[in-house]
Amino acid sequence: MVNIGIYVNPTKPHAREVASELVSLLQQYGCAPVLEKRSAEFLAREDLALPLEQFYPQVNLVFVLGGDGTLLSVARALAPYPIPILGINLGHLGFLSEAEPHNLAESVQQILARKYIVEERMMLETQLFRQGQLVRSFHALNDVGIAKGSFSRMVTNKVLVNGTFLGKYSGDGVLISSPTGSTAYSLSAGGPIISPNVEVLLFTPIAPHTLTARPIVLAPNDVVEIEVLSDHEDLGLTVDGQLGVQLQQRDRILVRKSPYTTLLIKWRENTFFEVVREKLQGQMRELEDGNGK
Repeated sequence: MVNIGIYVNPTKPHAREVASELVSLLQQYGCAPVLEKRSAEFLAREDLALPLEQFYPQVNLVFVLGGDGTLLSVARALAPYPIPILGINLGHLGFLSEAEPHNLAESVQQILARKYIVEERMMLETQLFRQGQLVRSFHALNDVGIAKGSFSRMVTNKVLVNGTFLGKYSGDGVLISSPTGSTAYSLSAGGPIISPNVEVLLFTPIAPHTLTARPIVLAPNDVVEIEVLSDHEDLGLTVDGQLGVQLQQRDRILVRKSPYTTLLIKWRENTFFEVVREKLQGQMRELEDGNGK
């Protein structure tokens, strides 16, 4: 019997109806649905509840119902475990999701027929050192940012790569992204789009106060070190734009490739540029006439 985990973002429109339909479909096809504990409470199905951290090894794969933010949080929680994730888009963009609520039955059928591939996405590991002591560590699928808060005060960070001084960056902050994260915050800050099957680190200055500061693509085994030079308190470390820690002057942040990866379920290979065209550029699938017009 296939055990399929379900994680639901209850704040999304129609989350209850879609999740209930998914549970019924899985049971009809002879699967054993397992609901993350809070999702089970939301659906009043405590009989199917299991904490997310206990999904492995009982769960074969996980359906995540929500937007990209929901999938990011689940990816971090499941990072140490080899559990593939299928995103079902209940959000706005759904760049990381592969399925939509209107084709839920078809999605279940494809999963059970094993008509899918699993993409292995590189993650980031970051460590925060304060007065020489490690105080926090995180894993991220998209990005790690060191940036100012709501007040309009410039921040300055000293950046090194593999111990070699790269420069001092003044502006709104700096961002280190994975290839998956290149289509998130980094993109709006002027960074390039990187295909997710390429393993690199992307360093992007955020609103730099100089014309010469540009994004830099780094090798996957490089280690980026950021030292906080600003002395005001309106500065923080963010992880995937969801977790945050207030920073202090002389804090050091190390960012490198994580030993973990995120396993994303996709229906077929080479869909990345279709997603870029349709979702980021806001274009519908075009009729093929040989010229792409």
